[in-house]
Amino acid sequence: MIAAESLSKYYGQRRALDDVSFRIGRGEVVGFLGPNGAGKTTLLKLLSGVSMSHAGDFCIDGYSSRRQPLEVRRRVGFLPDRPPLYDDMRVGAMLRFAAELRGLQGTAVTERVAKVVQQCGLSEVQEDLVRWLSHGYRQRVGIAMAIVHAPALLILDEPINGLDPQQIRQMRELIRTLAQEHTVLLSSHILAEVEHTCDRLLILNRGRLVAQGREANLRQQLRPDGFTLRGQGGVEQAAIVAQSLPGLRDVQVRALDSARFELLACGSLAARSTLVTALVQHNLGVEQLAPRQGGDLEALFLGLTEVPPSTGPGES
Repeated sequence: MIAAESLSKYYGQRRALDDVSFRIGRGEVVGFLGPNGAGKTTLLKLLSGVSMSHAGDFCIDGYSSRRQPLEVRRRVGFLPDRPPLYDDMRVGAMLRFAAELRGLQGTAVTERVAKVVQQCGLSEVQEDLVRWLSHGYRQRVGIAMAIVHAPALLILDEPINGLDPQQIRQMRELIRTLAQEHTVLLSSHILAEVEHTCDRLLILNRGRLVAQGREANLRQQLRPDGFTLRGQGGVEQAAIVAQSLPGLRDVQVRALDSARFELLACGSLAARSTLVTALVQHNLGVEQLAPRQGGDLEALFLGLTEVPPSTGPGES
């Protein structure tokens, strides 16, 4: 659905995006993550046609943003972080207006508006003024406007920002439902929601794409030599033994109960073998040794973004 090649964007001398390339398949729900200023919104604006890149190109559904920009825009629905709504219009009229702006005419307008009202759960409010709507309903109207022309790609910038827990759950369900008909690309600061909603992650830092893939694969990329060891004996003695060995790093030891411990560390296969031998020599039992699978999305995110890439020309 999306093929982006070497996208770069500047604001004056500041480099907002730096040589960003990625692929997104049809029907995927993909999340963009990154700290403030990472370039997420800039990238979404490029993909939606709101602004143009200074270098590079991308294709949506086979159409080039530089050679066929209007065809690209026809295939994209975009919900910015603040839905572009007119407070004095009624919901149904707002959606019909959006459909006509997208080139729909006659019965096509009526049919598409009826469908998005049903999809987005707007039946009860379609005769209400937009100004009367709660924040959650305003987000739903914004999404309905973005999909009223049946785009191949739906782009959502912070769609759950400001929603309460119940609204977040409803929005999560709506996004998964929309993914049956649209490829969905979203950005969010709420890591747990990205984890629940998205099939795959793209992580930006200081305008550069620092990682992409499924969460489990990203964890493995971040700590490919991480492992967990469970054993029998005292926690303090196990920590002393492990911390004295070369080849191990990021050693953490905690008690599982009064007679058992768990040790987390990173190291090569040879270092792990040396650790097992040393523990046994100190009368500590070894029950299990396995590659590390744990860690949450927050730890992954911090690990990939807390050390910024080296600065290039024009960056501060």
